[in-house]
Amino acid sequence: MTEATTKNPPPPPPPSKSVNRLGLDKKCYVGAPSTMCNGCGHDAITNAVIAAAYELGLDQRKVAKLSGIGCSSKTPAYFMPRAHGFNTVHGRMPSVATGAFLANRTLQVIGMSGDGDTASIGLGQFCHLVRRNVPMVYIIENNGVYGLTKGQFSATADVGSVQKGGALNEFMPIDCCAVALELGCGFVARSFSGDQKQLKPLLKAAFAHRGMALLDVISPCVTFNNHAGSTKSYDAVKQTDAPIHEIGFVPFFEDIAVDYPAGGVQEVKLPDGSTITLKKLGLDYDPTNRAAAQRLLADTRNDGKLLTGLLYIDPEKPPFDAVERMAERPLAGLDLAALRPPKSALDEILEELT
Repeated sequence: MTEATTKNPPPPPPPSKSVNRLGLDKKCYVGAPSTMCNGCGHDAITNAVIAAAYELGLDQRKVAKLSGIGCSSKTPAYFMPRAHGFNTVHGRMPSVATGAFLANRTLQVIGMSGDGDTASIGLGQFCHLVRRNVPMVYIIENNGVYGLTKGQFSATADVGSVQKGGALNEFMPIDCCAVALELGCGFVARSFSGDQKQLKPLLKAAFAHRGMALLDVISPCVTFNNHAGSTKSYDAVKQTDAPIHEIGFVPFFEDIAVDYPAGGVQEVKLPDGSTITLKKLGLDYDPTNRAAAQRLLADTRNDGKLLTGLLYIDPEKPPFDAVERMAERPLAGLDLAALRPPKSALDEILEELT
């Protein structure tokens, strides 16, 4: 026997001390290496999704990731590699997400979209997804340009914003948060990819919300929209960001106290038992008042400011499956006998119509 084979084998590496409630470490939630440009805000959003999913202990086998077309639609490949995934055609992700949820409403559906995918070709589908209140987390990675086709203005570009080549945008922007509020979305939030302290608890709250949760994240495009004159560059967002509160989140499975002073804090209970806490930052704001949210959005837009935080929440709004009185057992798990009613059932229906 050689000297190498007589030696004791090296001891196994020690188990990780940092695991979540499923016994998984954070790297289990990390997907493929990113192919985004260095410094892209989309990668920061991906990191926030990974951190939120890991800390909440999301079961990847019960997660469905969907996207359309665009830089944003590449991001599902970068997180939760063991989740179900589907990349749809441009602007059509809401329909596929609705179908996936209807087939199996035990899934946590995550829709990754961009400002072009949502506010241009997909605007109609986005509107109907909101008004139906389909339970899913809908993340818009909003940079105001078409990054895959050399930086043309998207429908969310602000009036007066200057393109990298010098062109001036003269068209009114579509504010996806304002659209969602008008259509009765029960969870509307806006954040900035560079503000992980705000973005991560908003993501956690969105995952805990039962219904459509919209999170519009300003995500600067470092290649085509990070120059002087852009209103969605890193510098512009830092100068105009107007957060309405500090945000904390307590999952239903943790029994901890929120470390906030007694005054100026509002707690909102979510349907799963989690709590989101909002600490006022010099503004008396009630996130359960939809009309107030609409007014504040309009006022800050007129002032050239970017309003961030939890804009509106209604934990009691009934989700799509409750309104449609869907079967308790997911449709994907029903057998043929349950899916094919007997002739007597058809006869009964025909009798009612005669």
